[in-house]
Amino acid sequence: MSKPHKRILMVEDDADICRLNSEDLRNAGYLVDALEDGDTAWEVLQRDSYNLLITDQHWPKLLGVELLKKIHDAHMVLPVIMITDILPKLEFAEHPWIQPATMLFEPYSSAELLGMVKNALATNAGVGGEIARSPILKGQPVHHGP
Repeated sequence: MSKPHKRILMVEDDADICRLNSEDLRNAGYLVDALEDGDTAWEVLQRDSYNLLITDQHWPKLLGVELLKKIHDAHMVLPVIMITDILPKLEFAEHPWIQPATMLFEPYSSAELLGMVKNALATNAGVGGEIARSPILKGQPVHHGP
């Protein structure tokens, strides 16, 4: 039986970066949906399940930190890699529960991105299936199906 592919949602408003990162992730065997803004990402996360969210901090409509707040408030369990050039310290200080699984600071290499994705997914290796819509507390394992 083959290993199931992991689904990744990437939110990046720079079309070139989004295309390159998506290609790298697909070439590594991941299923990738790419979006350009946080509002659309929030709509998709409420409808579909993913194993990982990769999000930029700054894009039109809804900031990355605001998306993390919505995910938390909806009790979604989803590892997040936040790509940023600055650490949003004030937001994390005021809302420590929205911290992403890891931060990837710009500029970064394809190898760094792929390594962080692999580590984030390995941390959730006990999770059976897609986890984004599971209404449980952060950090607890989820099992779907028989």
